Amino acid sequence: MSSPDSVTILQVDAFTDYCFGGNPAAVCVLSTPASETWMRVVAAEMNLSETAFLYPVEDGYQLRWFTPTAEVDLCGHATLASAHVLWSEGQLAADQMARFHTKSGLLTASQAAGWITLNFPVQPVKPVAPPPELLKSLRGLQPQSVAYGGSAEANYLVELPSEDYVRSLQPDFAMMRLLPAQGVIVTALSEDPSIDFVSRYFAPAVGIEEDPVTGSAHCSLVPFWEDKLGKSEFVARQVSQRGGQLKVKRAGDRILISGQAVTVMQGTLFSAPTPEAS
Repeated sequence: MSSPDSVTILQVDAFTDYCFGGNPAAVCVLSTPASETWMRVVAAEMNLSETAFLYPVEDGYQLRWFTPTAEVDLCGHATLASAHVLWSEGQLAADQMARFHTKSGLLTASQAAGWITLNFPVQPVKPVAPPPELLKSLRGLQPQSVAYGGSAEANYLVELPSEDYVRSLQPDFAMMRLLPAQGVIVTALSEDPSIDFVSRYFAPAVGIEEDPVTGSAHCSLVPFWEDKLGKSEFVARQVSQRGGQLKVKRAGDRILISGQAVTVMQGTLFSAPTPEAS
């Protein structure tokens, strides 16, 4: 049980309905703001792709996300995990919308029939000529197309010839770190008729060689495939080793990202949050 000198932290697997699948995130619900220094050392200690820190404000929760080495402006799986914790731990009623105030503006989450739906900003990308470092990081694979963009986070989006190319890719991470981007999304049409497209996401620049399931990447993937396939609603699969499935939909300038989540572990940090500097 938490004391004034400790805080509860939960580990949640997001974009999966079973333990040890999807993308793990740590979630720390605080009563007041904590210092950035404290949040950074906790995220480094948890050593997951993201640790989420949130505390109540007048109209929802303030939410920030940290990788083991950096703060990020937008994160899907740790937002989904945070919403799951608020409902499962009784902080919010089951029919109450979760409202998160973040560096990417107001994000919301709602749940129905065992699925959580996030409302995120669209992150369109534009075609670009691939820089030599990107081609080298792909170890000689020739992309079908390359695009770049995103306002909250800049990524390269690389379309590969087939799902097999996406699954078998072993990037040169040292070369990828040289790119002027947070990460690289690789994608292709799915070979499974029940899935529209597959993807993987690499972000060595912020301490994540491969992110198992990346909700925010779909804010760029949805408009990309919308233009190619002529529809705005998709079933997507991220084909990392852990893997995860998402339902995604364009709604104007927003992307609706639906997934499931399970709590794997609950623990106590014996380190009181240091207060935010005034």
